[in-house]
Amino acid sequence: MLQFLIRRLTGAVVIMFLIGAFTFFLFYTIPQDFAALSCGKNCSPENLAVIRENLGLDKPIWTQFWDFMVGIVAGRDFPVGHCDAPCLGVSFTTGEFVWNSILDRFPLTLSLTVGGLVIFLVLGLGSGLLAAWKRGTSLDKAVSGASMVLSSFQIYFLGPIVLGIFVYSTGWLESPKYVPFTDDPAAWALGLLIPWAVMATIFTAQYTRMARSTMIEQLQEEHVRTARAKGMRQRYVFFRYAWRGSLTPIVTILGMDLSGLLAGAVVTEFTFDLAGIGRLAVESSLTKDLPLTMGVMLFGAFFILFLNILVDLAYAYIDPRVRLA
Repeated sequence: MLQFLIRRLTGAVVIMFLIGAFTFFLFYTIPQDFAALSCGKNCSPENLAVIRENLGLDKPIWTQFWDFMVGIVAGRDFPVGHCDAPCLGVSFTTGEFVWNSILDRFPLTLSLTVGGLVIFLVLGLGSGLLAAWKRGTSLDKAVSGASMVLSSFQIYFLGPIVLGIFVYSTGWLESPKYVPFTDDPAAWALGLLIPWAVMATIFTAQYTRMARSTMIEQLQEEHVRTARAKGMRQRYVFFRYAWRGSLTPIVTILGMDLSGLLAGAVVTEFTFDLAGIGRLAVESSLTKDLPLTMGVMLFGAFFILFLNILVDLAYAYIDPRVRLA
């Protein structure tokens, strides 16, 4: 297990380094003076030189890249102040430290992810297990049919419909907004209720179908049939043997969905006009803000790699047939 962790962590560091290098040098192929972009239209040569020095753009490209990578683990000194590790540079457009900008947006993205995750996991896995338990009945057909229809929806389609009905037409709910949980838990939940409901509707349908299909497959496995032949109760066999085996593919997809949501759900945040990590990524790309774009990409890559490692570790506990060499 320890060797596995060392290999995966080493590989994650290498991958993140390659992502940072690729993004950095890709942006430098753009014929754009980033100092002029930061300075604005009516910019004097003197101000342009000061901005170029403050942003470190007066140094060779390899020096800039090395300073950026060193700053992530050791911090950096800028003319505007010291940037503590992990230092991802200074934004070309706002002049703020990139890490601070990401931390300002992350609580909203985290709230969207956690709230939606709890709802669609409880509803999705519960309805999927129920459909598998009542396989072939009218309840199974109803659940399967509803999940088939709802899984074809998209957030950018369902979101405006829900907003139009519950916000603009009836006025039953307020427009989505973010209130810190520590300030007002009730306002926090109410402000994100509509995004949670839309996300839960779509993801619940997907996890319902997945939980049902994997449970039905597990019920046909030899070890499950053997347990039944020994006279074990149906409910015990269902949850003790079949349920545990069906978790492996569900955990795999959950890790991918969770990492994507934490890295920034772009469509969700734009649909409901919420300023999270996903919206920050798009804004930084449009303004050609190299440090901010690289910071968001590395931030997202960290969660993707970290959660993939957790998924691999979970396999050993979920399925005893899995062995980590």
